[in-house]
Amino acid sequence: MAAVTDFAASRALVIQRHRHLKWKALDSLESSLMIACGVCIGGFTLCVLLDVVTREIGHPWLWLQQATTAFFAWGVFVGMAVATRRNDHIYLAEITKRMTGTKRWAIETCNRVVVFVVAAFMTWFGYKNAMLDLGSFRQPWLIPLTVYTGIVPISGALIMLFCVEQIVNGWKNGFEGPEDTELLGEATL
Repeated sequence: MAAVTDFAASRALVIQRHRHLKWKALDSLESSLMIACGVCIGGFTLCVLLDVVTREIGHPWLWLQQATTAFFAWGVFVGMAVATRRNDHIYLAEITKRMTGTKRWAIETCNRVVVFVVAAFMTWFGYKNAMLDLGSFRQPWLIPLTVYTGIVPISGALIMLFCVEQIVNGWKNGFEGPEDTELLGEATL
């Protein structure tokens, strides 16, 4: 596990911002999710390029649209999960980073609880939808729709995990980080 964590840190895929809200044990997961995002963006881009080129030369590859859809869906939902861990998305970070004390604690906790509840709905209903989609297929290759919708409950579960991580660490270490005290110093100048 230490080798994986060292690899993740050495590749700088795990940002150190808000380090006090993160568990080192999940750094390799964040690193893997960032790699998956890159693969999805690259795959999506390549599929769109090949789709345009093959259509222009008069020999379209119809399956490229299915691959493009899969890369897009997986990229969006994996990206949502990793953005949650990085505190880059979803939360009201711009409002709370200038707050301190109990007011900040309450708003940060409420933010994460709301995101946790939404992620729980994503997990539950996404799972039910993915199971229903096992019986539905996309033409012409008969790919189950679960290939596209299966990422929703996975993303929801990851977002829930990252919310718990941040709530526990925020209550333990405080939600304010070094990057926030720099902002407070700038605001007083």
